[in-house]
Amino acid sequence: MRSIKFDRLLKFTKRRQTCVWFYQTLNCRRMVKREFWVHQIEAAWKRKSVIWLRGVRRVGKTCLAQTLERVEYFDCELPRVRRAMEDPEAFLAKLRGKRVVLDEIHRLPNPSEMLKIAADYFPETRVLATGSSTLGASARFRDTLAGRKADVWLTPMVEADLAAFGNTNLEHRLLHGGLPPFFLANELPEKDFQDWLDAYWAKDIQELFRLERRASFQRFVELLMIQSGGMFEATRFAAPCEVSRSTITNYLAVLEATGVALVIRPFSSRRSREVIAAPKVYGFDTGFVCVCRGWTHLRREDLGRLWEHYVLNEIIAHTQSTAIRYWRDKFGHEVDFVWAPGARPKLALECKWSVGDFDPSGLLAFARSYPEAELLVVAADARPGFTKTYQGKTVAFVSLAEAISRILPSGPAASDQ
Repeated sequence: MRSIKFDRLLKFTKRRQTCVWFYQTLNCRRMVKREFWVHQIEAAWKRKSVIWLRGVRRVGKTCLAQTLERVEYFDCELPRVRRAMEDPEAFLAKLRGKRVVLDEIHRLPNPSEMLKIAADYFPETRVLATGSSTLGASARFRDTLAGRKADVWLTPMVEADLAAFGNTNLEHRLLHGGLPPFFLANELPEKDFQDWLDAYWAKDIQELFRLERRASFQRFVELLMIQSGGMFEATRFAAPCEVSRSTITNYLAVLEATGVALVIRPFSSRRSREVIAAPKVYGFDTGFVCVCRGWTHLRREDLGRLWEHYVLNEIIAHTQSTAIRYWRDKFGHEVDFVWAPGARPKLALECKWSVGDFDPSGLLAFARSYPEAELLVVAADARPGFTKTYQGKTVAFVSLAEAISRILPSGPAASDQ
């Protein structure tokens, strides 16, 4: 029988199962259910009893968790909730067979112990734990729970989210970014972006990694956003950030672990003419790229680079990994992304805002080295799709949705770890 104290805690912390966003400018409410992500979580729960839902702050983890059906919600930032979890086995025993959300679980003294006990001794209980980083990124997590959990990486808003949030204007999404509060703002909330960076330093970096030199770290983040999508060389950042090259490398590892930097490594069969080491690094969100570059309105020439970021975000959301690669040879030919899924034919993808912007030289150079590859141009205006032949090679011009279907024909899936 549950104790009266536990019942009061459960009643206090259990919230509505529907996420409510407040439009300050419209002074009204809107309930948003993100079906794509709900499907990801429900599918993951069919494979594992414990799910690690990660994503940057304000990406919508809490609201997403509350839209799940029949969940018991616990906010681990509240001291009384943490006290109730001091005995993990007793806590979970009172929730046997239920669907449980443990929000901000990194606030527990030993969060991995709670999840390990849940996975090993309460497999009939479905647990969703949320946090801002990969599970093994911080020393606070003493066990990565390999093989015991499924990971769901909640990225900034994907195409399926736009209609759910009531605004399918793609240029608005590119400028405001994919964090729901920023996307929903009518005017570009520049100050909120800086507030986000301050909170990221105070709550994620300091609590989980305890880095020093805030000014140097934030300067690195800003420079990375400004140069987002470019080739990364740590030495170029050391002097302006006033730290060593090794410190820059450590900063990048922290940004990658918390999902703020997307590190895309080169595709190569180690041919002598290909780039084999230097990664490209993307900022996690187009809104932050725009703010750090000082863009308050988008020009025609800005859209192509932001579209490339948007395509990458969609690929990561559906594949739940950064296994996508880019390709570049030593003569300057480049392909934005390469998907090389084992036995299946390689996919080479060029991202263009408009089909009229396409230059075939990069894809043709790739095809000379990898003649079996499928060549795709992912364009915002490729509706309907079509094909065109260049020097005997067929290039398919496709929408983003069609590109995703070719990358992941079996549909989206969370990763099991």
